[in-house]
Amino acid sequence: MKLNIALLAGDGIGPEVIDQAVKVCDALAKKYNHEINWRPALTGAAAIDAVGDPYPDETHNICATSDAVLFGAIGHPKYDNDPSAKVRPEQGLLRMRQKLGLFANVRPTFTFPSLIDKSPLKRERIEGTDLVFLRELTGGIYFGKRGREDNGDTAYDTCTYTRKEIQRLAKKGFEMAEKRSKRLCCVDKANVLESSRLWRETVQAMEKDYPDVKVSYEFVDAVAMRLVQWPSEYDVLITENLFGDILTDEASVISGSMGLMPSASIGEKIALYEPIHGSYPQAAGKDIANPLATVLSAAMLFDGFNLSEEAEAIRKVVNKSLSEGIVTEDLAEGGRAYKTSEVGDWLASHI
Repeated sequence: MKLNIALLAGDGIGPEVIDQAVKVCDALAKKYNHEINWRPALTGAAAIDAVGDPYPDETHNICATSDAVLFGAIGHPKYDNDPSAKVRPEQGLLRMRQKLGLFANVRPTFTFPSLIDKSPLKRERIEGTDLVFLRELTGGIYFGKRGREDNGDTAYDTCTYTRKEIQRLAKKGFEMAEKRSKRLCCVDKANVLESSRLWRETVQAMEKDYPDVKVSYEFVDAVAMRLVQWPSEYDVLITENLFGDILTDEASVISGSMGLMPSASIGEKIALYEPIHGSYPQAAGKDIANPLATVLSAAMLFDGFNLSEEAEAIRKVVNKSLSEGIVTEDLAEGGRAYKTSEVGDWLASHI
């Protein structure tokens, strides 16, 4: 198969972890007789510094004409620490999601046998955890009307959803649940928010089309609590943008490190694959960042093209690296801490 993949390294540790994923993908392509055409493009703070725009038109054209996007991370302290900045790296990410129509963020959370005791939660709490969040990505409070009043002393952000936006996200959730354990949880705050009541009534109306799926409805605060009590009780969860942003970061630490969890953002025509961690600017250029989340995101990319054998080959070699201690300093705990590039080389050679 010939694949044209847009490569958005971004900021901070993004370029370093992306390099390792490229090594692994290239090794895999050679082994399985695929051809990958990498198409690099600027985004985030790097793009602001170069052209004054965090998501330039050239980058969008490259993404829109590719088969998929592999993305690193964005963000830089000089923007994070300046509330008055008019142009910010995160604006590029939001615009990219909107222009590419990436409406569903797929965030799995699972455990690794060799790392289960490194989780901040007790073993008996997390054993068997294998859940996935579908977070709505292009609506809600991040895209609603916002502003200041009363000479800047009052600020507002508006959470707005349409039934159509909810239906297309919920459809993905129902379909995913059908392929898994046939359990779906709709996370909302319907006891307080009108937008959540629309979420709940929309999903309830869809239940009849998926009779094999058992649907539950839980308030977001209850889910936040249960995620650290009994995460293994969940399978597929769907929720709106802000709730999903918070809950998926909470869920990510169950595995033992944010540097381990991959994600995908999918639309009708294209999908983007990225690690869930940020740009971690403190580690940029030091060759110490954990590349495994990015490598596992590449596995999700192969899954997206129904290349399940290739995807599984990546997951197996990642598990092997963890069990044999070929890990970066965040997971070394007194053992040898390998460099980011060394982990990438090891993974590629073992592919």
